[in-house]
Amino acid sequence: MSRHAHQHTKAPRSRIMAGGLAGLGLYTVGALYPPEELRLLYPISAPPPIADHNSPEAIEHTQNLEAALQSLPLLQAVREAPDANEWYETRPYANTAPERRANHFTGGALKGPSKLAISPLVRSKNDETEAWIIVHVGRGLCGHEGIIHGGLLATLLDESLGREALVNLPEKVGVTATLEISYRAPTKADQFIVIKTKLDELKGRKAWVSGTVEDVNGKVLVQAKAMFVQPKYAALLNKKGISEALGERLPATTPPAADGKAMV
Repeated sequence: MSRHAHQHTKAPRSRIMAGGLAGLGLYTVGALYPPEELRLLYPISAPPPIADHNSPEAIEHTQNLEAALQSLPLLQAVREAPDANEWYETRPYANTAPERRANHFTGGALKGPSKLAISPLVRSKNDETEAWIIVHVGRGLCGHEGIIHGGLLATLLDESLGREALVNLPEKVGVTATLEISYRAPTKADQFIVIKTKLDELKGRKAWVSGTVEDVNGKVLVQAKAMFVQPKYAALLNKKGISEALGERLPATTPPAADGKAMV
């Protein structure tokens, strides 16, 4: 065999080895940092939600989430912003009696570890034209593994946009007339999300509002707009429970407590 022929037979082996090493490297990198598409197609199963809401594990889980909420850089930044005194904070459902909250969807049925473990924290403008609602969505609220159910996000938007509308309506009571939602990106489980709402128009018994769901880095996940209508019989209703559920600001305010109690 000639020298040239011998060199010709060795070259493919070196290329195969190099290709094999490159492939192994790509596999390792892909395993450590998989593309977003692969995470969606082949999610890693998470442990089930904590069943006993009164267990030490559940209590610790809730306390850790509340501490994480209070230390969020985003929340600290807006609390220290130059216009901070133009906003107030409150916690929906915090002053609602347990027996009244038990049959409420988000304040009762979906309350608990790995679901809506802690009460949302609302930062609302004093003139009620804008609000930020910070919510933690747990892994027990998924449609696809690791991805929050789109219907749950619609519910959170309905309630958040509803709050923006109701606090501006004359009798502070209203029902959803229309709700339009556009999903922009998957919302991952086990994270804090920020629902930003604003009042677009108020005319008599009707309020038009819009908002977004974002992650804490400002990435828009969902966009929505809605119209709410105040019923004609609203003046006859007992509105105390509605105000408690909304977390509407009352005349006297105090800082939010570490256990998630209200700023009301």
